[in-house]
Amino acid sequence: MRYWISLTALAFFLSPSHAADVDAAAVDRVMADALKSWNVPGAALVIVKDDKIVLLKGYGKKAIDKPEPVTPDTLFPLASCTKAFTSTLMAMLADEGKLRWNDHVRDHLPGFKLSDSNASDLVSIRDLLSHRTGVPGNDLLWYHAPWNIDAVLAKVDRLPLTYPFRGGFEYNSIMYMAAGRIAARRGGQPWEKLMQDRLAGPLGMKNLHCTTTELAADADRASGHRKGKDGQVVGMPAYPLTEPNPAGSVLASARDLGAWLRFLLAGGTCDGKRLVSEKNFRELLMPQNIIRLEGNARAMNPDTVQLSYGLGWVIADHRGKRVIAHGGQIDGIRVQITFLPEENVGFAILNNLHETRMNQAVTNTFIDLYCGLSPRDWNGFFQKIVADAAAKRLAAIAAREKARVPGTKPSLPLADYTGEYHHDVFGKLKVIEKDGKLAIDWSSFHCPLEHFQGDVFRISNGYFEEKLVGFGGEQGRVKAIQFADTVFKRE
Repeated sequence: MRYWISLTALAFFLSPSHAADVDAAAVDRVMADALKSWNVPGAALVIVKDDKIVLLKGYGKKAIDKPEPVTPDTLFPLASCTKAFTSTLMAMLADEGKLRWNDHVRDHLPGFKLSDSNASDLVSIRDLLSHRTGVPGNDLLWYHAPWNIDAVLAKVDRLPLTYPFRGGFEYNSIMYMAAGRIAARRGGQPWEKLMQDRLAGPLGMKNLHCTTTELAADADRASGHRKGKDGQVVGMPAYPLTEPNPAGSVLASARDLGAWLRFLLAGGTCDGKRLVSEKNFRELLMPQNIIRLEGNARAMNPDTVQLSYGLGWVIADHRGKRVIAHGGQIDGIRVQITFLPEENVGFAILNNLHETRMNQAVTNTFIDLYCGLSPRDWNGFFQKIVADAAAKRLAAIAAREKARVPGTKPSLPLADYTGEYHHDVFGKLKVIEKDGKLAIDWSSFHCPLEHFQGDVFRISNGYFEEKLVGFGGEQGRVKAIQFADTVFKRE
């Protein structure tokens, strides 16, 4: 009942005639309800309306086991919200005639290739930024991986396409790494220096950083959290952002994002000074690639008619209003940046709980309220989606267990499965035996194995928990292992 009282109060204070007069107490109630509902330790919020920061505040704690509160200056990793900064840098370079959106990538980044030769010849900067190369994410090439960006880009020509070139939407952070390399070449400076000189400096984003190594030991920084197997929230180690990454390494505060939202709502200007031309700023927000409204995309956007990707932004309609947004997630942290150009309002919500949908629930609530739309229990809506997905996952595991053949044993002694395996793209994988059990060491992951049936094992803990691993071979010798949907061959 309390949630609906909050919505009723906020609906009055944020009706169109009162939109500039934000009732901070009502916003606080919505945020408090959301944090409690999602069990989030802390969050930061900034709201920009009519070129003014009308609310800037921290809620809750930076770490669940410490008293320090989240403040407007608490740093959060923005993860994929970094992409819009990179595309904006590209727009600036396009204004200067140093590149064009339809330029072939090979003309700016010699050696960059796709596995499809025709696609490789045609792939453009626009394709990189709108996720239409047809190459799937392959996130394990960068997530907690030992390879740097240049090493990852050198592997792209061996990644198969799952869509025909320009034939669909495949979200891919690696392509933004390539775009960042182009920006550095054409801008004459490393990407991180361009970020500071071209964006952070002019916009007054004083606490923006491009790596965690830049931070002081006592930096005002949010700690990440996740839900444990018992449902309790526990600390989660911070993701090590040691290499500047145009796809996802920016750290910033709510105060910084207030300046970013002002720039976006002003159409590429800052305090009257134009930083991006009207033409190229419009291009950033122009639909470039359709995102099909089916499956999870449909479920998460119930009031949307069209969903597409621009250049670093998701573009959609929500209950008749045009919405520009992007989310970001990395270990223990979730961020959502959203603005409505026609309504001249924007929100940035940063919190410190892994994979929560709180940001989207609160964002949708504020959109409805600022636009004078009827209130809806978005917390309840997204929690049902999360619960249904969890139930489906558990049902699949239960069905797998039911179909499991009992009483089987590995066909070979455990020592026969150990050794080194190799994949042309994903490198070396090692199977070891310790205390009578097998384990996999690959990239930075250690995966303990338990026997499932035959020559199939189950990963019992860690990032790949519950995934199955299968060994294959002939004539009593193991020759391959299938791990993470990839076949590694024995060396």
